[in-house]
Amino acid sequence: MAVRHRLIKVDPDAVWAVLADGERYAEWVVGTSRSSPVDGQWPRTGAVIHYEVRLGPLRLVNETVVRRCEEGVCLELEAHAGVLGTARIAIELRPWGEHCLVIVDEHPLQGAGGRLHNMGFEALIQLRHRAMLARLARLCESEAQDAVRGPARAPVTAVAPGEDGAGHA
Repeated sequence: MAVRHRLIKVDPDAVWAVLADGERYAEWVVGTSRSSPVDGQWPRTGAVIHYEVRLGPLRLVNETVVRRCEEGVCLELEAHAGVLGTARIAIELRPWGEHCLVIVDEHPLQGAGGRLHNMGFEALIQLRHRAMLARLARLCESEAQDAVRGPARAPVTAVAPGEDGAGHA
């Protein structure tokens, strides 16, 4: 079974904010180079995004459909991958203390992926999930750190006494 988990050191709401933004799908899903919502309101059930996969000079546009959404808790997707068929990808968020345990479960549904599914294929999915969860963690944790630091400020430069321009005509 292609099930993988990762503890992300932010609260579940912060992880959900990233998952709920269809424009950001390509930032955390391994293999995609671009994504955009095309139908419905992501991540509501039935919503669709298109994503692009680049293989050298080839660009393949596929789609992912939301099959189930429990806001802040669970997102189940059906990814269409052309000749490879479709896959079910379930992402579950669990509060873990002040952090979030993310569990990803993926299985082929139809097409060549389902017919060719074996231990080797399963190992590749595990590697992909490891990279995908690492990307998601980096994204969520860096945004949380940026929020703590606050907006960037202009550097303060020292001014010698009497050079502040005050009192000059």
